Amino acid sequence: MEEIAITDIEGISVGHAQDLKAATGCTVVIGREGVTAGVDVRGGAPGTRETDLLDPVNLVQQIHAVVLSGGSSFGLDAACGVMQYLEEEGIGFDAMVTKIPIVCAAVLFDLPVGDYTVRPDRKMGYSACLDASLPGCPEGCVGAGAGATVGKILGMERCMKSGLGAFCVRTGHLEIGAIVAVNCLGDVIDPETGETLAGVLDEDAKGCLNTEDIMIRRFADCRMTFGGNTTIGVIVTNARLTKSEANKVASMAHNGYGRTLRPAHSMFDGDTIFAMATGRVDADVSVVGLLAARTMERAVVRAVKLARPLCGLKCYSDITP
Repeated sequence: MEEIAITDIEGISVGHAQDLKAATGCTVVIGREGVTAGVDVRGGAPGTRETDLLDPVNLVQQIHAVVLSGGSSFGLDAACGVMQYLEEEGIGFDAMVTKIPIVCAAVLFDLPVGDYTVRPDRKMGYSACLDASLPGCPEGCVGAGAGATVGKILGMERCMKSGLGAFCVRTGHLEIGAIVAVNCLGDVIDPETGETLAGVLDEDAKGCLNTEDIMIRRFADCRMTFGGNTTIGVIVTNARLTKSEANKVASMAHNGYGRTLRPAHSMFDGDTIFAMATGRVDADVSVVGLLAARTMERAVVRAVKLARPLCGLKCYSDITP
């Protein structure tokens, strides 16, 4: 397999907009020609937009963008700016009187970091679309990962800075990649080494404790109600998929969360993955799904390793020589 940039997938562009002082932002993945899409929402506290239409029984067969955003539910407003941009470009579902862009979205909770009064809005969503005209996909504390953190079971003073990661491969003519903003309650593990990359800091802030062990010890503690989390991502491929198959790929991609996030899919996370397929090449859906999980693993790891200190929060490079 050959590693490529996710924007090397024909028909896909990625843009970010962020306010690093406020520590929030949004990321847009655009399929200008329309893409087949699916979604799998597994966390107990999701914030999403236009996910019901991805059910195979529903009318619309293609979407035009997915937005990943900070700002909790307020951040869903960023999708309106993406709709504005796409409508101006003449992109969308033909409704006779105009074209209606189909824009799906998911949000994460980053309000305790930076300035909670600043949230991704219509203007920021529009700016992310303008950024999508540039090649490549910057990673780290950008876009939806600007305010992302991990390891929050003992409060924000013991958590670590995370960010946004991307990873993409080509095998033969098949291309598949992942983009993810990692904002989980728990710890991030490198599945290749078993190393804890980031999570809840120990008292000296020089290493990480084990979030799952803490949760098990405190299972009867009714005060364990922290809900400011959620990891949100997108799988992008040039495979030719039906809506049902795209939903299956999104489902299989959650294995990437399961291998890297501990715990994953808790009641305090709104873990969501979209799948977008441009339909350029034939491919077995099981192969696409297993590669989706693998690329999601590596994207999660990159999101943590490429994060930088922000708002007084430590990152991977601060605790790892």
